[in-house]
Amino acid sequence: MGRTIPCDVAIVGGGLAGGLIALALRSKHPDLDLRIVDAAETLGGDHVWSFFGSDVSQGNRWLIAPLVVHAWRGYDVAFPNLGRQIDATYYSLTSERMDAVVRAALPDGAAMLGRKVLATSATAVVLADGDRIEAKGVIDCRGPGDLAVLELGWQKFVGQELALAEPHGETGPRVMDATVEQIDGYRFVYCLPFTERSMFVEDTYYSDTPDLDGAAIGVRIADYAKSRGWQVDDVVRGEAGVLPITLGGDFEAYWRSTGANVAKAGMRAGLFQPATGYSLPDAVRLAIRLAGEGDLSGAALARFTHDYARAAWKRGGFYRMLNAMMFRAGDPAERWRIIERFYRLDPMLITRFYAGRSSFKDKARILTGKPPVPVGRAIKVLRTTAWR
Repeated sequence: MGRTIPCDVAIVGGGLAGGLIALALRSKHPDLDLRIVDAAETLGGDHVWSFFGSDVSQGNRWLIAPLVVHAWRGYDVAFPNLGRQIDATYYSLTSERMDAVVRAALPDGAAMLGRKVLATSATAVVLADGDRIEAKGVIDCRGPGDLAVLELGWQKFVGQELALAEPHGETGPRVMDATVEQIDGYRFVYCLPFTERSMFVEDTYYSDTPDLDGAAIGVRIADYAKSRGWQVDDVVRGEAGVLPITLGGDFEAYWRSTGANVAKAGMRAGLFQPATGYSLPDAVRLAIRLAGEGDLSGAALARFTHDYARAAWKRGGFYRMLNAMMFRAGDPAERWRIIERFYRLDPMLITRFYAGRSSFKDKARILTGKPPVPVGRAIKVLRTTAWR
């Protein structure tokens, strides 16, 4: 017979969304009996997360600031016909830092790691070892729900932290280098100078398929480093991922696919920026909003997170429309032209776009001018895609 473990709130999934909710709840409700459960032995997985300073409002910085390990002022982009420096702040955090900060914030026993979850409800978590958590409220922060009910493209990547023999001489990130050979849709390389002899290099694809050939991409990263004149002594860390880029779909069906009456966060709630697949900005916002709620019962948490995620889905309609035009109306080999054209626009417009806060004027500016995709094809896509 397994044990029954009572608590106030149980967070299932110790990734970015779950870790931020744990930190926010611990800060705002220090007496709350909290559990965070994950099958892994550490919190946060094995990731580098990055975000633009404008992605997180000044009032919400308190939650994310302890997790930041790298910060830069300014970044650049490179395309076949455009090179540009953008004056904006950019930050990175690592899973190792996430693990350390969350563990330090929680009392002994609150992080239940190496514990596989079999099932959840609004008030219970069933563990594979026979134990059961009985909570006043449960928040499911595990991976995505049924992606088959959404219309998707994919952003997939392999990242490596490279230890270099000599200083690389770079002072800031290169967020997009699209001067590389275009393979499998829109391809770009992303570079973060962690130290003077350490460079994080990520090879990224906006692709029609989620298939990822890690070995082949690893070779491309090595070739890219060589082309930049970097002699690699060692690969310190590696990661790979496939993120959904939403073109359209049925939000309610997606929500129901992992239980209609269970609170959710992160990818499981559909909370990721439609144009990039990144979930950090929404994870910060939801964690802080949720921690400000007075009723943390299972039913109240389910209603709150559903309504929050539904509102975020509605706000994302414009970005899903742009995704649909890029993936369905554009030639995969020519997608870089769409992004290059975007990066010729006003820097503040670009900043608001990535933060998911494009104004009406921003949206009009993005859509005006010579279309980067054939007009007839774009109109057909808009008529046939459930991007709203």
